[in-house]
Amino acid sequence: MTTTTIIYVVLLLTALVGVVGAVVPVMPGPILILGASIAAGFLYQWDDVTVTLVVSSVVFLMCFAIEQLSGIWGAQKAGASHWGQIGSIVGLFLGFFGLLPALPLGGPLVGMFFGPFIGAVVGELFYPREVPMGERVSISVKAGVGIVLGSVIGLVLQGLLSLVAAIVFAVTTWHLGFGIV
Repeated sequence: MTTTTIIYVVLLLTALVGVVGAVVPVMPGPILILGASIAAGFLYQWDDVTVTLVVSSVVFLMCFAIEQLSGIWGAQKAGASHWGQIGSIVGLFLGFFGLLPALPLGGPLVGMFFGPFIGAVVGELFYPREVPMGERVSISVKAGVGIVLGSVIGLVLQGLLSLVAAIVFAVTTWHLGFGIV
């Protein structure tokens, strides 16, 4: 293997790790694909990576927007109040750092899925409403489920977009790493 091929394989693997990172919270995702595209531009010729650079840039921006909006969208669809949304954010951080008493095992990934749910439910329970406790619990759980479902849908969309960007990277730059014209 030539040095060019080895470097290309590392860039391709970086793009593939970016696909995994798009669906695994805390792991960098689309930014890795964009980084691989930029590195390919520096290492090869910018004209050879124009398509992958544009696609990976657009995917990065779309994934950033999806990440920011998916939980909010799920919360709104479920009728969550701002208290539930704030609770989900607090729960996310507490879950990630393992500070939720209900989650002694499982680590940050488990905490990142259950933390927002628990936080949204608690936030909604504290939201001042003039409804009986049974209905209050029902509203709180619905808000928690909505926030988690919105986040999961966002992760799936980010994963699919990142997969498209990685495929475009591989298809449009394959010739650079293996000398095929």
